[in-house]
Amino acid sequence: NIIMVAIFIIGALSDFFDGHLARKYNLVTSFGKFMDPLADKFLVLGSLLAILYRYEQMKGWLFWAVLVVIFREFAVTSIRLVVSSSSGVVIAANWLGKVKRVTQMTSIIVLLLEPVIYHAIEKNGTALPDFFNTYPPATVILCALMTVFTVWSGVNYLAAYWGYLDPEK
Repeated sequence: NIIMVAIFIIGALSDFFDGHLARKYNLVTSFGKFMDPLADKFLVLGSLLAILYRYEQMKGWLFWAVLVVIFREFAVTSIRLVVSSSSGVVIAANWLGKVKRVTQMTSIIVLLLEPVIYHAIEKNGTALPDFFNTYPPATVILCALMTVFTVWSGVNYLAAYWGYLDPEK
């Protein structure tokens, strides 16, 4: 898990620095505008699906959080493509989308680290309730926040760009 967290953090940080450098040195390209959000989605969705596969005991509740994330990402990406192709408007990420991304990435890190912490505690002789294996508190709280911000930002994008989705075209 620690290796997975390290790889995930490197991927997340490289995305941050890539965007920062592109803006700082005015290296923003159409290709980058398309690929950067797509790479973000692959990083987050791939990680969430791998976690869902790995942790059998959390599948019941985690499945729904991951499903919400997947649905929102496809919906917003579709809206961005339609708006861009029909009007030429490029939809930039807003503050709500950025908060959503941070909660997603933080949730993934905690999802991977919390079991390691519990294992270390139990190895020292302190027994934890089985409940913690199915509903690790920090993970549950962060995944709930992730789900709320995912839905909120998705609804925000739909409301802001609904006018561009003309069913007659």
